[in-house]
Amino acid sequence: MNDMLSWMGLLGDPTRLRLLHLLERHELGVAELCDIVQAPQSTVSRHLRILGERGWARGRRDGTTNLYRMVAQELTAPARKFWAVVRQQSLDSTAVRQDELRLSRLLRQRRADTEQFFAGTATRWDQLRTQYYGRCFEQEAMLALLPGHWVVADLGCGPGQLAVALAGSVGKVIGVDSAPAMLKAARQHVSDLDNVELRRGDLEALPIDDQLCDAAILSLVLTYVDHPPIVLREAVRILKPAGQLVVVDLLEHDRDDFRRRMGQRWPGFDIENLRNMMVDVGLCDLHIRPLPPEPNVKGPALMLAAGRVNGEERTGK
Repeated sequence: MNDMLSWMGLLGDPTRLRLLHLLERHELGVAELCDIVQAPQSTVSRHLRILGERGWARGRRDGTTNLYRMVAQELTAPARKFWAVVRQQSLDSTAVRQDELRLSRLLRQRRADTEQFFAGTATRWDQLRTQYYGRCFEQEAMLALLPGHWVVADLGCGPGQLAVALAGSVGKVIGVDSAPAMLKAARQHVSDLDNVELRRGDLEALPIDDQLCDAAILSLVLTYVDHPPIVLREAVRILKPAGQLVVVDLLEHDRDDFRRRMGQRWPGFDIENLRNMMVDVGLCDLHIRPLPPEPNVKGPALMLAAGRVNGEERTGK
């Protein structure tokens, strides 16, 4: 009873009630609230202080501005129920409806300001975004789309950077490489990750059981192997029905000096030839496309190829 009487006193003031209607859905500054409720700053600040002291609102500093919001989730269950009744009964009041109109005007102005910013930076937004935020966040966003229970094979894992990136998003990563030096470097990179397993083995005879993995990745690998179709077939062998294979490699090029300097067996791949190889090993739903060259890179252009294991062929249907 004492709590209810306290809430009635708190919400019995029309200005505080109107402020809560606004702050329940939006974070607003004092000047904005003054404009919306048509009250002096001293009045609005006083009511905000009372709401803050009673635990119904909270402020934070943003530069030279104090922003406020209602903290309904932190109220007790009875207090939330009381607010729900009061809010519903006061929605049709003239003052609340007028506040909503002025709030709508404010929000339209905010959107206009944002649109004006992007209108002035549209042609250089990618440059600004990279300058201020880098590009790693894009990779993290893409990895977050992977199902968290997947087992992913990083074939030709090298020193393990990709395995480390994958480990935070999937259930298990199995890295395979034939070079002892690469595996030594990879073990250092994954030493604190308990869901990464490294195995030494030939990509043409993978040390992984049949249909163990949900996905496999061959990143800058096929140009180094003697028989790409055999490596692709091995990758398909370890995938579950409908498992995914992703290939990143060089587009066909004529830079023989580059190929020799990098120790590669193949001068990249023609898209149609790679498509035929992937179909021949039982992959379907193929998506193959060139990748836009990154600024200041010196190597040949790359391509991305992805396909799904044809489960019907595998089961003999």
